[in-house]
This record gives sequence, structure tokens and C-alpha cells, in this order.
Amino acid sequence: MDLGLTGRRAAVAAATSGLGLATARALAAEGVRVAICGRDRDRLEKAVASLGDGAHGIVADVGTPEGAADFVHRAQEALGGVDILVTNAGGPPPGDFASTDVDAYAQALNLNLMSVVAMCKAAVPPMRERRWGRVLAITSITVRQPAPNLILSNTARAGATGFLKTLALEVAADGVTVNSLQPGLHATDRLRALYGGDLSKAAAQVPMGEVGDADDFGAVAAFLCSEHARFITGAAIPVDGGAYPALL
Repeated sequence: MDLGLTGRRAAVAAATSGLGLATARALAAEGVRVAICGRDRDRLEKAVASLGDGAHGIVADVGTPEGAADFVHRAQEALGGVDILVTNAGGPPPGDFASTDVDAYAQALNLNLMSVVAMCKAAVPPMRERRWGRVLAITSITVRQPAPNLILSNTARAGATGFLKTLALEVAADGVTVNSLQPGLHATDRLRALYGGDLSKAAAQVPMGEVGDADDFGAVAAFLCSEHARFITGAAIPVDGGAYPALL
């Protein structure tokens, strides 16, 4: 299926590995010119090389609003504009209510909420002027069902989802869609760290009996950025192999 994205320009945050890189790879395969960011130059250069000709790598830390906005501005300069914004960031450290200091919340909110706000502030106004744009946030299935021992992530990503839904309603008439994908358990470095490297324990929690493949996630992300998905906005879609059990 031709997604109608040839020649579009995308900024994909935190995309040197995992779901971010898989999303950038899927967009690049559809003819999108992609700019990605990461904090480590060596990892960034390796990721850019895997995306083929025309990809740009930007050393940036989206863990602060300033760093997040700077990434988008530099992507706009490199690409001549940004039609597609994919917000993404690593997760804050694990912990429960009793073990997590109050001061830790500000950093987590910067990482997983305020970075999203800052990137949208930088990217969305030009999209509205051009009457076409896609904002896609990579959040977590824990927005729907908070995970034990991840209180910081649960809190920050839920806030980001509220912001994205509100933004979607405000810009829908301008040809800009705003959606989020809520990944469940995928074979990423973060999941390996959380499960001590034993993904069989994670797979046992998924009805399909396996953890997700990052490239499959990327294909879903690319579709939501496509012309075919122009009537989907304000959605928060689980990609979790059926692990979320509720009706809504």
C-alpha cells in the first residue's frame, strides 16, 4: 500500500534504537525525509546510516523542554520544514510511591510530558499554516493500566495523553492530526533492563505469547502518519498484543 508520504519531512525524537528507530525506518521506507535525534553521537551516526540516504542526525537531549524544542527547530532547518512530528523519549527510573522522592516528579514530567508540549509548540504552528501535518506520540499502555513500580512514567505519560487529546481537538480543522500509540511489551533495551534480560517473563504476560517486534510497531506508526489515516485524530491506540484487558 502506498501511504502517500513520498517527499514529506519527519522529525522523530529519541530514535537511535527501539521503537523510535523502527518508526523512523518505516517512514524512510515510504519516501519520507527523516531527521532523528539522540544523545550519543556514535549511536546516532549508526542509526542514521541504517536509514539510508537523506536522513539527518541531530545530537539533542529531549529530556528538557529546551532540548526538545531545539531538536524540532534544528530538524526544520535541516529538512526545510517538518510535516510529521513523532514525539518520543526514554522512560524515567522505576519506583513506587513510597520509594520515589517528590523531586523526581519534575524530571519525569519534563521527560515524558513537557518535552511533548515543547516539540508540539515548535512543530504544530507551521503545520497549521500549511494545512497539513501529523503529530504522533509514542507513550505507553500504562496510560490505560498503570504498571506496578513505574509511578513516574504512569503519571507523566497520562498527562501527555491529556495534552495530546486537547491539542487534537484544537487543530483538527486545520488538517493536522494528533494521535498517540500506546506500546505494550516490545523487545527493546528498556524492556530488557526492566526484566533483567529475560524476555520470556515479559512474553508470558502477553496473550499472543510473545513480546512485540519493533518493526511491526513502526509500520503502525507510519500508517497513522499517512494520507489514509487523515480521518483519525485524538486517538490513543494500544499496540500490545492484546495485553490490555478492558473494553475501553
